[in-house]
Amino acid sequence: MSLYQSAVPAYLQILNSLSGILSKAEAHAAAKKIDPAVLLGARLYPDMLPLSRQIQLVCDFAAKGTARIAGTEVPSTPDTEKTFAELQQRLANTIAYVKGFTPAQFEGAETREITIPVGPDKTMTMKAPEFLSHFSLPNFYFHAATAHGILRHNGVEIGKRDFMGVN
Repeated sequence: MSLYQSAVPAYLQILNSLSGILSKAEAHAAAKKIDPAVLLGARLYPDMLPLSRQIQLVCDFAAKGTARIAGTEVPSTPDTEKTFAELQQRLANTIAYVKGFTPAQFEGAETREITIPVGPDKTMTMKAPEFLSHFSLPNFYFHAATAHGILRHNGVEIGKRDFMGVN
């Protein structure tokens, strides 16, 4: 299986499912008369990032991961979203960005070295396959699962099928 096949469909599946989950969360907030800012600021634990940041990070790992593997310029997106609509737009923009890549852009990526920041003054370098399987996808799924967990913990009626995007 190529790096394109390993990365792009996986990113798109979860980005699309998160869009559906956010729609359910917004409807839940309206039905229960919950201020949307409360859900968007919800965390699983006080030292964890809030829902809005989890969604931003999912988008970042998908967009930046795809760009790095393809050897293109890594996009930078400011984290300014404060509403469900703004987060939905970020997801839509990320989906469009990832969809814009072609298998040809990934040709030869198996030997590409990728250097990523891992702290204020540190970097890590690895080959593209290891970057995808040991860094990008695990982080991507971690933040997606955490977003799902935050919403489920706050009463939004979602489950595994929603996470997988098969509802």
